[in-house]
Amino acid sequence: MGKKLNKRIAEFKDAAIIRSKGLYPYFRPIESGQDTEVIINGKPVLMFGSNSYLGLTSHPYIIESSQKAVQKYGSGCAGSRFLNGTLDIHEELERRLAAYTGKEASVLFSTGYQANLGALSSLTGRNDYLILDESDHASIIDGSRLSFSKVIKYAHNDMKDLRKKLSLLPEEAVKLIATDGIFSMEGDIVKLPELNAIAAEFDASVLVDDAHSLGVIGKNGAGTASYFGLTETTDLIMGTFSKSLASLGGFIAGDAATIDYLKHRARSLMFSASMTPAAVGSTLAALDIIESEPHHIERLWANTRYAKELLLVNGFDLGKTESPILPVYIRDNEKTFLMTKLLQEDGVFVNPVVSPAVRPEHSLIRFSLMATHTFGQIEEAVDKMTKIYRQICPEAVTEKL
Repeated sequence: MGKKLNKRIAEFKDAAIIRSKGLYPYFRPIESGQDTEVIINGKPVLMFGSNSYLGLTSHPYIIESSQKAVQKYGSGCAGSRFLNGTLDIHEELERRLAAYTGKEASVLFSTGYQANLGALSSLTGRNDYLILDESDHASIIDGSRLSFSKVIKYAHNDMKDLRKKLSLLPEEAVKLIATDGIFSMEGDIVKLPELNAIAAEFDASVLVDDAHSLGVIGKNGAGTASYFGLTETTDLIMGTFSKSLASLGGFIAGDAATIDYLKHRARSLMFSASMTPAAVGSTLAALDIIESEPHHIERLWANTRYAKELLLVNGFDLGKTESPILPVYIRDNEKTFLMTKLLQEDGVFVNPVVSPAVRPEHSLIRFSLMATHTFGQIEEAVDKMTKIYRQICPEAVTEKL
């Protein structure tokens, strides 16, 4: 390896510093299925760091459907969708997703990350504009960079700032607004009615990333546009299968012409191997469950309301969350790492979110709910969080009292 690259690698000390303090919280190996309770180092730990919002990853019907797909089609597709990697079940899932989201057509990608990467890098170019919420997911940011478009960011969920930024752009330019539906860290929901109205005023198109919205909000969990009754005026809907849909992959849904364009221009689709048969089978089965068994979503929201109430009663700052993603603000990087470590030692798994992902004063514990959590599990986790928080942040507790 070259000396300059070696120097850059040697100068990377972030992980080493956290490890030296015994606070490293990443790449924790789980020795069981992704459920409300997992096994880590041979011990049971309550899982409150998962994106499996409906708790379907261990559902027997989904496992059976995955196994049947492997038995029929094998373990992989050995190529991209563009060439030899399209199966009939890929097209079946695309039709199902189009109907589910209320759009004319959809196209599958191997991951949700690749879906955003492919769409944003191909729909706009050097003389066009991508307008992004400053809290958008990294895949939207990276897709915008690959597009070579002019990127404009507006303040998080601030429609006045969005309008201001759009008003400064050339009227004749191609403009695409890309936003999360439910924001993955803050847990709040995009102000889609205002955003779509502003987009129409300035002749801008709209892409909503529903990674954390599918299976959570809207009719049968169909996402943000469905939730607000704005499916027709929301141009493109992106979603992932690795959360509520209990699998792996992603998609873009929209009008038939745009989807056909993406099939022939999105490089992350054309030059990447297609979704495995197991992943497609799992996703189809998850859609069956979501569309026919509404009690899963109802239970998720019952758990969300219960956990949110308990956390607020115990003095935690949850920001503006409106979803099963509950950001518990600690507002100190090292204390956030420490709380994560002490909670795992006490049998509760949560995720730390620290700088540079957020500013140090916005560091938080990401506490997320699943439909399959029991009230007892939620109570146990909140009790342990409260005890540990009061130990490591006594000054914050005193101020609130």
